[in-house]
Amino acid sequence: MVYRYFIHLGYKGTNYHGWQIQPNKVTVQEILDKSLSLLFKQNIRTIGAGRTDTGVHAPYFFAHFDSELDDLHQNQKIIYQLNSILPLDIAVYNIISVRPNSHARFDAISRTYLYRISQIKDPFNLEFAMHFVRPLNIDAMNNAADILKEYTDFTSFSKLHSDVKTNNCRIFDAKWETKQHELHFTITGDRFLRNMVRAIVGTLIDIGCNKISPDDVRLIIKSKNRAKAGNSVKAHGLHLIHIQYPVEIFNW
Repeated sequence: MVYRYFIHLGYKGTNYHGWQIQPNKVTVQEILDKSLSLLFKQNIRTIGAGRTDTGVHAPYFFAHFDSELDDLHQNQKIIYQLNSILPLDIAVYNIISVRPNSHARFDAISRTYLYRISQIKDPFNLEFAMHFVRPLNIDAMNNAADILKEYTDFTSFSKLHSDVKTNNCRIFDAKWETKQHELHFTITGDRFLRNMVRAIVGTLIDIGCNKISPDDVRLIIKSKNRAKAGNSVKAHGLHLIHIQYPVEIFNW
């Protein structure tokens, strides 16, 4: 009999070309699959909740895999052994039994990303926040962020020539907050396109610098033209911080 499990993990993306396996590139999925296969002595292939770009961090991530082993649910010994094999920048927090047809990507109800901007020079924060010291109009940036919730087609913020079937997404929440010497942008949606959050942040920074107005976001979105939006910000400031699933898929 084959059992399906969700694996809850987190990773620092600095040393990886994102989550998804790619030819001749080191990825989180590749390292995790090899570690699981070594530990369980069978070929394990995980399917992640989504792909993250090179250098993006995911302190909260899920993937699913199938195994003939029936004793993996919240098995602390297995989790300890797996973490002993994995490099220090990838950590497994839990392995959870789920219903046989559960899917880490397609069953996700929402995902939440955080983008961090450091407003001071901090050598201990170089890999986790973008350094940007110019003053920003946070009120204008939040006004523009609210407008995102009015639309569903985010072609203007999508990486060109991606292989998705639709560029439609629903944004449930998007806001900027000041956290000591940092600015935090948190955005929650049902799905996100490749490069979408980083393109949105770059556009909102243009608004914060008074290069464009909050209402220009409507024109950018309606244009469905990536060239109309702002530049994508650096990947290392982006963090996937939460994924929500329906509780009924878990075999607690």
